Amino acid sequence: MKTIDSLRRSGIGIEPQRSIAEAARVMEHTGVGCLAVVDGEHVVGIVTDRDLVRRGLARGLPPDARVDGAMSAPVVTIDADTDVHSAYGVFRTHAVRRLAVVRDGRFVGILSIDDLLVDLAADFSDLTRPVAGEVIFAHHDATVVAER
Repeated sequence: MKTIDSLRRSGIGIEPQRSIAEAARVMEHTGVGCLAVVDGEHVVGIVTDRDLVRRGLARGLPPDARVDGAMSAPVVTIDADTDVHSAYGVFRTHAVRRLAVVRDGRFVGILSIDDLLVDLAADFSDLTRPVAGEVIFAHHDATVVAER
């Protein structure tokens, strides 16, 4: 499966010159916890709800402070057509919770650890279904007497 196939929703971007207050409003309105900071079609950073708190509010930045003053950069990216299992290694190597997904250098979405956990949970559910069915609805064949 390709990385792009594991995205749960379209990535949402914000320009670097927009304010942290605007970023917070976009996150609230769209129900996401992170935005790609996009300059043109290229992702230059990621700003998360945690960044807004730790690098914005906690440091006393005014609501009109620029997003690029609170974003995480450089951003870790993965190509949209890369096998999704390769993302595990990227997450492990870089110790991040979100990867910007790009195609031909252009931002197309955000892959989060949460997305992969949802996929894994579904896979485990699929795998346990036959086992659970066997345990719950076990066949009770007629008793066979062993011959001596």
